[in-house]
Amino acid sequence: MAFMEKPPAGKVLLDDTVPLTAVIEASQSLQSHTEYIIRVQRGVSTESSWQVLRRYSDFDMLNNNLQISGLSLPLPPKKLIGNMDREFIAERQKGLQNYLNFITTHHILSGCELVKKFLDTNSYSANYTEIALQQVSMFFRSDPKWEVVEPLKEMGWRIRKRHFLIKSKNQPKERQVLSWADLGPDKFLSDKDLQSAMKLLPTLSHPYIYPVTFASASESSALVIRMFNEKGTLRDHICKAKPKDPFLKKYCSPKKIQGLDLQQIRTFGRQILEVLKFLQDKGIPYGHLHSSNVLLDGDSCKLLDLENSLLGLPSYYRAYFTHFRKISTTESIDVYSFGHLLYEMTYGRPPDAVPVDHFPPAPSTSITSVLQSILSTEACRTGMPTVTQLLQTPLFSDVLLLSSEKPQFKISTKLKEALKTANDCLEKRLLEEQKMIHQHKRLTRAQSHHGSEEEKKKRKILARKKSRQSAENDEDLSAKYNNSNNSGSGASSPLTSPSSPTADYAPF
Repeated sequence: MAFMEKPPAGKVLLDDTVPLTAVIEASQSLQSHTEYIIRVQRGVSTESSWQVLRRYSDFDMLNNNLQISGLSLPLPPKKLIGNMDREFIAERQKGLQNYLNFITTHHILSGCELVKKFLDTNSYSANYTEIALQQVSMFFRSDPKWEVVEPLKEMGWRIRKRHFLIKSKNQPKERQVLSWADLGPDKFLSDKDLQSAMKLLPTLSHPYIYPVTFASASESSALVIRMFNEKGTLRDHICKAKPKDPFLKKYCSPKKIQGLDLQQIRTFGRQILEVLKFLQDKGIPYGHLHSSNVLLDGDSCKLLDLENSLLGLPSYYRAYFTHFRKISTTESIDVYSFGHLLYEMTYGRPPDAVPVDHFPPAPSTSITSVLQSILSTEACRTGMPTVTQLLQTPLFSDVLLLSSEKPQFKISTKLKEALKTANDCLEKRLLEEQKMIHQHKRLTRAQSHHGSEEEKKKRKILARKKSRQSAENDEDLSAKYNNSNNSGSGASSPLTSPSSPTADYAPF
């Protein structure tokens, strides 16, 4: 079913998960205020950089909007008198740089629309809520049995995805969630194959996959409808958050967090691994596992957003695993993401950084063993277990699954081949990005080594040594030249050697 009228063709080429870095290069004082010149760069390529001008009031406005996160943000305080002094401006610039460093390295803040617009207005000038409402309205005109109850503002982390609480006129008491999203940079299916795959989603039946009511795609976007789950996601449960609240409010700085007990960890972990194995066997790439994509349903958990890989949307953890060249397939992405999820289920919070080599006490040593096999430095460098191998670990191997529902999903051989080809393209793009990051790291290390104090001392010592050798060589040449001149002043005296008397000399 088409739901868009003359949609703009193509996909969004910009990958929103590629981090932005920001450096204040200079400041310029105007009559009544100071502007800070910020150099912004996307990823590691210096070719993808630009300048933006921002006043302190712009920083202050951004900071006020980010207060919903509950984080203690390091914005320098206001100053009404003396704020044009040169020393004060220099000190404030340092403080603003520290602020930029904080928001661009925080995993959630760095990817939010507020920060992206502040640093890259040109790429994020569109009002995605209005665009989504327009497309949803067109869909409702073509299928008038639905109506919007309320928009679920910023419930998810994706900038180009919007959620609406809707109801069916036939069953007005039931609440469902409509999700709208642009097609992403990893969309490599043809429009025809994408539409075929989306139409199949409502036919997929699995005890640990949350069912889809309706799904459709156009040339540039897609929408999916599911039943609304009042209990929320696994992350809502861990953070004690209200499902309808904005993403920043729920997860940036939760006031109460609580990990799961050992039995829940084992049960949910086994159920999730069973889904990953099922999708793998069916040839359906996933790559979008995280705690906000897992819904709780009694004693079971169910995975969400299987359509993300079909639509080419980048993964939640992409900014992490692009730094590890061993994570180069969708299965290894799923395993890596499962490691993050297992950590969060165990400790009630995501890891501060990866790799992780020291783990807090866990309810079982078998949990620590699995975490080490995925998130440790050794695992990220040499490789991680497969989904099948994880299912065989002591942590999950003897977990009893009580559901009697049998997974069902029929997919044509032609579509399966198209999915494989698209997945190969996705992995190729990942490898290219990882190669670029690896080369950048090598160059940075070389430059850092070249600029280190120890290296500078070595170069100075070597330069002095070369200088002394050069001076000694010059002295030797000068001495030989002088000797030659002195002996040449007596033309009748032949060159003699102490060991060879000239009287006995005769040529052959």
